[in-house]
Amino acid sequence: MKYNSANETRKHIRRVRGYLLMIEADLETRGYIHDRSKLQKPEKPIFDEFTPKLKGCTYGSEEYKGFLKGMGVALEHHYKNNRHHPEHFIYYECNGCFKRFYEEPKVCDVCGYTQFQIRSDITQMNLIDLIEMLMDWKAATLRHADGDILRSIELNQKRFEYSDELKKIFLNTIEYLELGRR
Repeated sequence: MKYNSANETRKHIRRVRGYLLMIEADLETRGYIHDRSKLQKPEKPIFDEFTPKLKGCTYGSEEYKGFLKGMGVALEHHYKNNRHHPEHFIYYECNGCFKRFYEEPKVCDVCGYTQFQIRSDITQMNLIDLIEMLMDWKAATLRHADGDILRSIELNQKRFEYSDELKKIFLNTIEYLELGRR
């Protein structure tokens, strides 16, 4: 008797559909709750002050970086409460030997240094986080007078240290959004 793969294929299709529907539901939820923390203290008053300033400056410029410093308390709270930002996921890098710690150390167990840099770790994000992050970047470019998502992806590669492969996936996704499905 010849094997008929139809039942197994249908079962596979149902499983894939189920996983895709789970992701769809998560993305829909994220769409509703995205950046809600910006509507509450301590974020709202600071965003009220800085959003008009950010609109007129160039992303990544020294002026932009200065505004981010001024928004310190709001951004710290925002990143802590919104996992679609790489800054939500941090590690501590030893200034002596560059070892990574995922919990704040007092002293490096390798070299004995007591000074550490806090760094963002995009590799702790999942694909759903990355999708929300990229859509956030795209929408944010529309708030800047000279916003450019392609430039943002380029600058953020340096900022968040992601690979050329991930950068290309981001670029492919933006092309998909702007040109429609293929």
